[in-house]
Amino acid sequence: MPQLEKLSTRNYIFISIGILVVFAVTLHLMGQIWICKCGYVKLWHGVTYSSENSQHLTDWYTFSHIIHGFGFYLFAWLLSKKWKLSVWQMFLMALLVEVSWELFENTDFVINRYREVTISLDYYGDSVINSVFDVLAMTFGFWLAYRLPVLMVIALTVAMELWVGYSIRDNLTLNIIMLIHPSQAILNWQSGG
Repeated sequence: MPQLEKLSTRNYIFISIGILVVFAVTLHLMGQIWICKCGYVKLWHGVTYSSENSQHLTDWYTFSHIIHGFGFYLFAWLLSKKWKLSVWQMFLMALLVEVSWELFENTDFVINRYREVTISLDYYGDSVINSVFDVLAMTFGFWLAYRLPVLMVIALTVAMELWVGYSIRDNLTLNIIMLIHPSQAILNWQSGG
């Protein structure tokens, strides 16, 4: 990415905003609603088993996206050792990966997979505003990982996974397991059994 190296911080910010705008419009064109069908937007929605989950600005799954930022920073940092990437180039890579995941997550294929193998029976995809804030949460996680000591990032990851897992019987780790290799034991535990 040598040409991108000459860009200023301001240009990287404009590129990032442009990516977010294209992402939001694309999600809407895919059929996702802008905001919750309830007609209002909340800063936090903590009821996981409801039609408003993944429809507002933040929810329990926001923590997973912060952890995405930690992980994407790690992978971009490893790549930067070989390709001599700037932190802004690393961030653009992370942003594009997160946006790609959010688009894929809101396809019928993944939505149906969530509904078939997880406790998210009423999941119909994220609202656009929720997806944008998921990407912003990843951004927050990326820049935290850039600034904080490695042990602090690891401690935050473990703390968030344990807290969210305890609070809602779901988290990033369980989500990945259930999407890739569903477990009846995990499903039973998540269902309160």
